[in-house]
Formats: sequence, C-alpha cells, structure tokens
Amino acid sequence: MLANEIKEIKTATITSKGQICIPHLARAIRGFKEGSKVSVLVYSDRVELRPMKQVSEKLFPALVSEEVLAKEWNTKEEDEAWKDL
Repeated sequence: MLANEIKEIKTATITSKGQICIPHLARAIRGFKEGSKVSVLVYSDRVELRPMKQVSEKLFPALVSEEVLAKEWNTKEEDEAWKDL
C-alpha cells in the first residue's frame, strides 16, 4: 500500500543554515508555491512538510510554541485572573 502512495523518492542536502531544496514534484502538490507557508511536523521517527492550509485546526495548538503563547499570556491581567487558582 505504501508503494502506491509514494510518487517519488529524492535526496536533498541540508545547508549550514538547515535549509533544503524541495524537489519539483513535491512543490507541484497544491499549496507548495513560492512564498507559501509550510508546516513542519516532527515525530519521533520522521519529519513531514505540509502546506499550512492542510494542517488540521486540531494540530494547530501543537505548532504554537511556548514562547509565542507566553507573549499573549504573560501579562499582569492574566496573572491577576489566575492568582486565586
């Protein structure tokens, strides 16, 4: 079954900045256009790149970093709201 799903297998070299070039066939998938956002899903055994629009809203909170959340939640108002809990 997996063989039926695989369209192409290519290699890429990671640069010193951690960048790779996405092969043409992979970029041809809807959503992988120049300037578009890509989500990077990291699992214990693999990494997946997906067009951001294909990422389920259920997965979105997992993509938000603690640092980003801290900017929104680390306020005097939030501290006051939670102080008695």
